[in-house]
Amino acid sequence: MATSTNRIEPRWPALVALFAVGGLRLAIPGFLSFGPDWLLLIVVGILVIPTVLARRGGNLKLNEVFGYALNVVVTADMVWSLGLLIGALPSHNVPPQVLLRSAAALWVTNILVFASWYWRLDAGGPNVRDLRESHTDGAFLFPQMTLNAETREEMGERYWRPGFVDYLFIAFNTSTAFSPTDCPVLSKWAKGLMMVQSLISFTTVALLAARAVNIL
Repeated sequence: MATSTNRIEPRWPALVALFAVGGLRLAIPGFLSFGPDWLLLIVVGILVIPTVLARRGGNLKLNEVFGYALNVVVTADMVWSLGLLIGALPSHNVPPQVLLRSAAALWVTNILVFASWYWRLDAGGPNVRDLRESHTDGAFLFPQMTLNAETREEMGERYWRPGFVDYLFIAFNTSTAFSPTDCPVLSKWAKGLMMVQSLISFTTVALLAARAVNIL
């Protein structure tokens, strides 16, 4: 049973996701990306350092600024690569294996990027959520939020708060089912982001399928 009301959410899952985005960039050829294939991974690494140091130093505002900067960088890079991929399709000059690898990398990147946004924005972000005894309101109505206090106590979830994996699950469902499957969306900003994520996922899959038909 949870007994502490001052639990701090671990940040490493979110950092791993951002580094994974940088790693996936290596699967995309140079002509479908901005700069060298290793550039994003280096930029993420550079921005992560002050992000972590600011939080450990207690400067939560600066931590948020660098956190948003990280999200903006990986989002811009993903959109840029997707735009180049769409632009390259009509020419039929992209080898099928390169097209498949790039589209798959962008599809997974889309999940990780939007999971990072949901995690960063929901209920004021992780720094604000850390100050709460439990998670009772936010952009997403998680199943745990619908349980009464007694049930949560019996489940050992009295002080439950969502972590990065919860937002990753939402992002994964949005890209595969084009909708959340286990929790309603309450906030307008979250609905807007999920629409954009679904559109990117659908575009990636549809263009890949259309190109595959032409190849066959």
